[in-house]
Amino acid sequence: MYHWLKIYDSFEALENNVLADKTEVLVLKGERVCIAKGKGAFYAVQEKCPHNGASLQQGFCTGEGEIVCPVHRYKFDLKTGKATAGGSFALKTYPLEIRENGVFVGIKVKWWEM
Repeated sequence: MYHWLKIYDSFEALENNVLADKTEVLVLKGERVCIAKGKGAFYAVQEKCPHNGASLQQGFCTGEGEIVCPVHRYKFDLKTGKATAGGSFALKTYPLEIRENGVFVGIKVKWWEM
């Protein structure tokens, strides 16, 4: 079960704010979420590197659909969150949906919110 939070009013707004080599960080339900573009699609992942806690917003995205940590250059697949270089850590991923009435990110409902 998810809280579906609207982050942009339209797909065009998403495209204008999240460029191929940059990311956008949003705080959604207390979680810092990094919105990124990779391989022609948009993804939502945790903002902090699981290895050392560095801000992935300071890193960059590759043409292979990865986000790269700015500190130790660990790479993570934007779709799965799995590390592709640098270790066995993984990023938390969030579902991102493009709907007629906007762009939404799903944040899991906590057990105490049910």
